[in-house]
Amino acid sequence: MTLTTEALVTALVIFVLRILNNSIGTIRLIVMARQQRGITVVLAFFEALTFAVTIAGVATDLSNLLNLFAYCAGFAAGNWVGMWIEARYIVSYVRVNIFAKEKGHEIAVALREKGFGVTESVGEGLEGRVEWLHSIATRRDAPGIIDTVNSINPAAFTFLEEARSVQRGTIRRSQRNQPTI
Repeated sequence: MTLTTEALVTALVIFVLRILNNSIGTIRLIVMARQQRGITVVLAFFEALTFAVTIAGVATDLSNLLNLFAYCAGFAAGNWVGMWIEARYIVSYVRVNIFAKEKGHEIAVALREKGFGVTESVGEGLEGRVEWLHSIATRRDAPGIIDTVNSINPAAFTFLEEARSVQRGTIRRSQRNQPTI
């Protein structure tokens, strides 16, 4: 295999297209989970197009190690870029559920002081009365909420659920300014 300018440009194109393909795929999965059918269909078209062009440059000659390497490296880099795009530009929401046998109200007050909406309920658990706190937050804010809960009541049971759609209510905007999709 001779490293010509043409061979290097072809490998670079394969690499860049594979990054684009994987990044589009990441965004498509996110909008598909949110039931945004129109955007999902458009992204699927471009994902398939970039995949077809990219794989054609590799599958026609699997002995071309430069193109094969560019394809694999582009896939790996595309995963990283897709995750970066999701973390930077896609706002996703979680429902935070907190069950506390004690200090539930104190947790709610602390979270409200930080700008989160919290609903308090009382329930009956296996070991008796529990306070059940519900809050909707951005995925970025979830670790801070968990830290707050743990600092007040480390024994509290906390779990997160994906919130597919959020309308109205009190949702604190994350510290970083990010657009929403």
